Amino acid sequence: MTEADLVVIGAGPAGMSAARAAADAGLSVVLLDEQKQAGGQIYRDVERAAKARCDILGPDFGKGLNMVRALRNADINHISGATVWQIERNTRVAYTVEGVASFITGKCLLIATGALERPMPVPGWTLPGAMTAGAAQILLKQSGMLVENAVLAGCGPLLYLVATQMCRAGTPPLALVETQSAANILAAVLRHGTGAVQGWRQLAKGLGLLSELRSSGVKRFTGASAIALEGTDHVEAIRFTSGGRQRRLVCSTVLLHHGVVANTQTTRSIGVPHHWNELQRAFVPEKDKWGHTTHPQVFIAGDGAGIGGADAAAIAGRISALAIACELGAITLAERDAAALPLRRGLRRELAARPFIDRAYPPFGEALSPADETIICRCEEVTAGDIRKYANIGCRGPNQTKAFGRPGMGPCQGRYCGLTVTELLAAANGQSPQDTGYFRIRPPIKPVTLGELAGLARQIEDEKETDQ
Repeated sequence: MTEADLVVIGAGPAGMSAARAAADAGLSVVLLDEQKQAGGQIYRDVERAAKARCDILGPDFGKGLNMVRALRNADINHISGATVWQIERNTRVAYTVEGVASFITGKCLLIATGALERPMPVPGWTLPGAMTAGAAQILLKQSGMLVENAVLAGCGPLLYLVATQMCRAGTPPLALVETQSAANILAAVLRHGTGAVQGWRQLAKGLGLLSELRSSGVKRFTGASAIALEGTDHVEAIRFTSGGRQRRLVCSTVLLHHGVVANTQTTRSIGVPHHWNELQRAFVPEKDKWGHTTHPQVFIAGDGAGIGGADAAAIAGRISALAIACELGAITLAERDAAALPLRRGLRRELAARPFIDRAYPPFGEALSPADETIICRCEEVTAGDIRKYANIGCRGPNQTKAFGRPGMGPCQGRYCGLTVTELLAAANGQSPQDTGYFRIRPPIKPVTLGELAGLARQIEDEKETDQ
């Protein structure tokens, strides 16, 4: 198949829900996903992992089973292991599966690329034994592997979830070193208490996780600062200040986490405008309430449009699918609006507590503005001091820094250092992150080989001959 009514990029909650809703409306759907199994990061490998480890991963993980099974529909062509590396003419998508490149064109395109775990550059974060909390969770979901002798450091709900899962698996963390303070929690209550009450289900889950951690005897240190990882060729300890005291915990693994951010590489690559979300300290793409971007026929849904969580992403995917079905004439405007009404109520309920969570667990300030000697671009080994030096000699934006010192030019193409570069330049130049901007993303979005390009060229020539 080279054409479809709808092409969806990403088989997480938003992409899966949108694909099924569009198929139910009678549209032909191609679902492209980089993973071998549908589920995204939150429901990674859920069909196999839920059977083997649902008691460890928790009941919420099992929600993904129905979404994955719903993809078994004659109108959904789920192409797994597909690396999308370019989008042309808004809805023509180039992708590779097992070394073979292909094109697929949709009448509409839905981008559901989800979130990235925010990197936490602190001294020692590049040592072997330092990894993200999300990476540890992937090991558990996909391979059943457990990290041992570990300390979790940072902030946010995922930290509690991973710590609880480790306890259930019989390898509890040595401690949680948390950067949020009592002042952060108080500010969240004062400013967003009403929303927290409306979104009580999310808060109840969090309180339940904390209760489980207390029962397991896991130590918690809050208001932590001056976090640094010690070691020569691997992590040997974590050093920090909490409660007015300097502390040092001996460990062999540190799991870092201070939030997730929208994965905007794909939307940026096609020129969708983005704006700075001050509460989430990240850029998000501009869209309307249906997920429609400024580009005709291009929609975005889920955490890639701003962090809201798995349930909110699934609802947003269905809402976008309704809009697409209406645009393509599969349903009427009245049918679209009637079906969207209860979904919007559900979405408001799921997002009600988000401002409270974002305010209560802000990103770690010392990682947003690291010390000069701290590496921020691991691909090209660029330090925070290098970025400040470039600003001092006239560099105003991230794209200029590529010419000065190559940050953002490695294999990850700035996915992990981009926001830090923006924050550093904004602070050094006394301007806002919005005015500072972000890396310009050019195709290919992901690495592609010359052999794959050559094969694609042959495919195009064959199609031309067939048309003749």
